[in-house]
Amino acid sequence: MTNKAVATKRPNKIAKRNNNKNGYFFIAPYAIVFTIFILIPVVLAVILSFTNFNAIEFPSPVGFLNYITLITSDEVFMQYVLPNTVVYAVVVGIGGYVLSFILAWALCNLTKLPRTIFALILYSPSMTTGVAMTVLWKVIFSGDQTGLLNSWLINLGIITDPIIWLVNTNYLLPIVIIIGLWSSMGIGFLSMIAGILNSDESLYEAAAIDGVRNRFQEMIYITIPQMKPQMLFAAVMSIVGAFQNGMISTLLTGNPSPGYAAQLIVNHIEDYGFQRYEMGYAAAVSVVLLLIVQLFSRGANSLLTDKDVY
Repeated sequence: MTNKAVATKRPNKIAKRNNNKNGYFFIAPYAIVFTIFILIPVVLAVILSFTNFNAIEFPSPVGFLNYITLITSDEVFMQYVLPNTVVYAVVVGIGGYVLSFILAWALCNLTKLPRTIFALILYSPSMTTGVAMTVLWKVIFSGDQTGLLNSWLINLGIITDPIIWLVNTNYLLPIVIIIGLWSSMGIGFLSMIAGILNSDESLYEAAAIDGVRNRFQEMIYITIPQMKPQMLFAAVMSIVGAFQNGMISTLLTGNPSPGYAAQLIVNHIEDYGFQRYEMGYAAAVSVVLLLIVQLFSRGANSLLTDKDVY
């Protein structure tokens, strides 16, 4: 190799090294935040899940006892918490995801001003604070004649006596699901709107020439294939939001909910961790929740990721 070639190669290596340093500099803030608020808490939760820890004394190792107890002895978890969480996640997670796409697609067929107004209206419930949400929905589901729902049903002649909605175990989970759907139009909903609005218009023109005649066919053959990255992001956000949303039942009925009718995994973690101070057991439940979310996220990733991209 000549001296000229060596001299040319050396500046290229220096430039590449400088570019790598710049890249590390830009990702450093995210890496620090991710490590402090996500990676370290997850690692600590896994470690504590193998201990008996009451938040005061030093943790004592118990091996897999917490996990064995969760599977074999925790009747509340197996009979109420897990089935409630599955039902809630399926209806709010999958249902909210499909509803987000349908509403986003419908809004994108409007002009800019009404689209912006309706998008803000649909997105605003996801920004509602817990206190505001509690006040609003407790007024609707109040158990006396002053409750809006009871008042409407009595005026329509459907019922004669008011129903105590937030105590009756038959209605608690459906009410939590309704509120969950009402507040599910979040970041994923906005990402879907962005994906649809940034679709390549030339593809629609080409599809019209090839025989696509209506909006439904455009949605199936053009819109959805173009916005798979946004749909994947929305799916992950919907899954995570569905499994971690335990605030609704806590604010409406307390923790635990009456008869455990609306008890979700997050509520179970809060019950054992912050009311009974069995932090080791709560950590084990949180690890199980993490694995469930990871499993569903991997499933969404496999469905919405192009397998022919190398």
